[in-house]
Amino acid sequence: MTDHAETDTIERAWQDVVTTARRTAAEGLVVGTSGNVSVRVGDLVLVTPSGVPYDRLGPDDTVAVDLDGHQVIGTLAPTSELPLHLEVYRSTPAGAVVHTHAVHATAVSTLVPELPPVHYMTAALGGPVRVAPYALYGTPELARNMLMALRERTACLLQNHGTVAYGATLPQAYDRTAQLEWMCQVWLKASSLPSLTPRLLSEAELSAAAARLHTYGQPHRDAP
Repeated sequence: MTDHAETDTIERAWQDVVTTARRTAAEGLVVGTSGNVSVRVGDLVLVTPSGVPYDRLGPDDTVAVDLDGHQVIGTLAPTSELPLHLEVYRSTPAGAVVHTHAVHATAVSTLVPELPPVHYMTAALGGPVRVAPYALYGTPELARNMLMALRERTACLLQNHGTVAYGATLPQAYDRTAQLEWMCQVWLKASSLPSLTPRLLSEAELSAAAARLHTYGQPHRDAP
C-alpha cells in the first residue's frame, strides 16, 4: 500500500470512528464523553481520545496506537479504556469495538450474572450475554474480566459500568451494541411485573435461531 493510499484509508477510518461515536451520544448510549469507539486498520488501532466531546472531533484529531499501545498518530491522549480495546484486538478477530454506558444494559449488569435469553437475537451475540465482574475502569483487571465474559461471544456487560461489543466492522459492532441495549430493556420491563415471570428461550431454540440468522439478509449478488 502506498503512503498516499494508507493515509486515505486512515482518514476514512477516523471519520467512521467519529461518526459512530457521535451516534452513540445521539442515540442515548452514552452521556457526555463517556464510552469510546475504535477500529483496526492493519497493525494500527484508531480510537477516540480521552475527555473530548465527540462533536468537537475533526480530521486533525486522529488518534492511533499500535497493538502494544504506543501512540503513533496524534497528540490527544487515547481513551482511558485503551487496555480494554487492545485486549479485544489481541484476542479476537475484531475489526471494531464499541464501548458504551447504555442505561438499561448498565442496570442489568448490577442485577444478574448474565442477561437472560428473552429474545432470539441473543443468538446473534453467541448466546446469553455474560456480565464481567466489576473492576476499576481503564485497568488491566477490567480488560481481563471482559475477555473472560466475551468467550465465544461478541458482546458482554461490564458490571456497574456498561457494555462492550465487537464486530468485523464499526456498523456491525454498533448494531450489536444497540441490540444488546434493546434486549436489556425488554428483560427489565418483562421482569418488572411482580406476578409474572418472563419466558426464556431454551438452548435448542437459540440454536435454531442462530442457524436461521446465519442466512439472514439479502443473498450475495455478483457485481455486474
